[in-house]
Amino acid sequence: MTQSLETLTLKLIDAARTAGAEAADAIAVDGTSVSIDVLKGKLEHAERAEGVDIGLRVIIGHRQASVSASDTSPATIAAMAERAVAMAREAPDDPTVGLADPGQLARDWDVAALELDDPAPEPAPGELEDHARRAEAAALAVRGVSQVQATSAGYGRRQIHIAASNGFSGGYARTDRALSLAAISGTGAHMERDYNGESRIFQADLPSPEEIGRIAGERAAARAGAKQPPTGAYPVLFDERVASSLIGHLLMAINGSSIVRGSSFLRGKLGEPVLPDALSLIEDPHRPRISGSRPFDAEGLPTKPRAIVENGLLTGWTLDLATARKLGMQSTANASRGTSSPPSPSISNVALTQGEKSREDLIAEIGTGLLVTSLIGSTVNPNTGDYSRGASGFWIENGAITRPVNECTIAGNLIDMLRRIVPANDAQPHRSHMVPSLLVEGLTLAGN
Repeated sequence: MTQSLETLTLKLIDAARTAGAEAADAIAVDGTSVSIDVLKGKLEHAERAEGVDIGLRVIIGHRQASVSASDTSPATIAAMAERAVAMAREAPDDPTVGLADPGQLARDWDVAALELDDPAPEPAPGELEDHARRAEAAALAVRGVSQVQATSAGYGRRQIHIAASNGFSGGYARTDRALSLAAISGTGAHMERDYNGESRIFQADLPSPEEIGRIAGERAAARAGAKQPPTGAYPVLFDERVASSLIGHLLMAINGSSIVRGSSFLRGKLGEPVLPDALSLIEDPHRPRISGSRPFDAEGLPTKPRAIVENGLLTGWTLDLATARKLGMQSTANASRGTSSPPSPSISNVALTQGEKSREDLIAEIGTGLLVTSLIGSTVNPNTGDYSRGASGFWIENGAITRPVNECTIAGNLIDMLRRIVPANDAQPHRSHMVPSLLVEGLTLAGN
C-alpha cells in the first residue's frame, strides 16, 4: 500500500462530496493475519492474509447509504461515491441519521497509553507451528486424554482510520496473539471434549504453550465418564469461563438497538434494580492491553468510563448517535462499525463487582447443585428474558465436586436470575469482560 489510511479516508470523503453527498464518513482498515493449525504433530493448515478494506457512508438530507471495497484505486473510489449517493437518494428518510456535531468530537487522545499495538515483530510461521505442537503435546501428556483436535495458533494486526466531513480524523493499530485447542478423553460413544484458549494483545503476555495445552488436557480428562444429572430445582454455579454469558445477555438487553425495537426484557427498567444492591457493572474503554479498549468510537466521540449498573440500579443504555436521537438521549460513545455498514451501538470492556468468596467457597456452600463449565445452544426470549441452555459440568454433593455431568438443560428467567447472582472473586483481569464465577439459586435443571 503506497498511500496512508488517512489519505484514503480523505479521498473517499472528497469523492462523496464531488458525487453530491451533503455529509460523509469513511473507514479504512489495513489488516494482516497468520494462522497455523497442527494435528497429530503435523502441520494441518497454514494461512496468511493481507489486505486493505475501505468503507464509505454518505448522507443526503436524512437518507444514508454505505458501500465498501477492497480496491483502493481512484476509479474504484469515484465509483463507490457515485453508487453510494445514488443509493442514498433512494433510501428511506430517517430523521435520526447524521454525523456528530463538531463540538462533540474527540480532540485529544493518548493511543500509546492504551497499549493496543505490540511493538514486537510478527511471529514467523515456524514459531506459531512450534507453539501449536508444544500445546498439543502437553495436552496429550495428560493421563486420560485420547486425542487432540486441531490446535490453532494465530497472530493478527489491524490498523484502522476513521474520518468524516465534520472534521474528525483519527486512527490506531491493534494486535492480537492467540493459541487454542480442544482435547478429548475416552473413545467411541464415551468420548468427552473440553478446550482451552488464550488471546492477548502483547505476545509476551500469552501463557506458555505447555500451560495452555496442559489445562485443555486436564479439563478433558476430568470429564471422563460424564452422565446426566438429576432433574429438579438446584443452585447453579456458572464457572468463570462461562459466567460472562449471563452478563452478555444483560448487555444485549440494554443495547440501544434492542431498546429502540422494543425487543428487550429490560425495557422500562431504567433507574430500577437489575442486579443485587451491592453489585455494579462498569464499562471502561481505556484499560491498557485489553481487546475492547479504544480512544474514540466509530463516530469520532471521545470514549470514557461509565457505570452501566451502579449499586444494582440500571443507569443507562448503550447508545450511538442514531439510537440516542431516537430515544431523546445523548450518545454514550459506543458506536462501532465495519466497512460495509453504518455505525451501531456496541460495548467495550466491562467489569462486574467481585465477591469476597472464592469459587471453592461457593461450591462448599451450595450443598447439592451444578457447576457449569460449558454451555451449548441458546434459547433466550429477548422480550421476556426466559432462559434455557444446554449445559455440562460437574455435580456437587455435600459441598464438593463428585462427578462430571453432561446432556442437561438449565432454565430460568434472566430478570430473576440477574437479581440473585452471587459473584466469586476469580475474575480474570486480562479479559475484556471481567466477570467472576456466578452462583444463581433455584434454577430448573432437566437431566435424567
